[in-house]
Amino acid sequence: MEPLKVLVAGPVGAGKTALAKSLLGEEALTTEAKASEDLGKETTTVALDFGTLAVGPYRVHLFGVPGQERFDFMWDVLAEGALGLLFLVAGDRPHHLPEARRMLDYFLSRHPVPYLVGVTRLDLGRAWTPGEVALYLRLPEERVMGLDARKREEAFRALARLVELALCTRQNLHRA
Repeated sequence: MEPLKVLVAGPVGAGKTALAKSLLGEEALTTEAKASEDLGKETTTVALDFGTLAVGPYRVHLFGVPGQERFDFMWDVLAEGALGLLFLVAGDRPHHLPEARRMLDYFLSRHPVPYLVGVTRLDLGRAWTPGEVALYLRLPEERVMGLDARKREEAFRALARLVELALCTRQNLHRA
């Protein structure tokens, strides 16, 4: 059985690398470098995060894309052949939501795949709830969920839900 490719995207600081590390542990391949500008964190992904893990009987190749626009040339390269998109937004950074909307629109217009939006950093400050994020992004509430990207069980639950959604969509397309 061929591996399933899943893309993890979102603005800077949404938790993409944290999610990859929590799911993949020491097996996570990350390309972090010292941030050259004030991003609210010391390092940033400059190419990709990558790893392979099992979700039920399926082998999943997880590709995390850089969040900075200056690395957006990697977005299409990494999205090629993806079965689904796990899009992360930081609930405590509502000022990033316009950028998140642009990024999500970009990915889904060029790569129309099943998606889930994970709202991270809900434990910090005054964070927007998944319902508020869904309303702002004009998405169905069932496509938006809260998760702590640092906790493997929460990250895995989101990934498993996306894989199930993507496989159901793929089966329905094959039936049509």
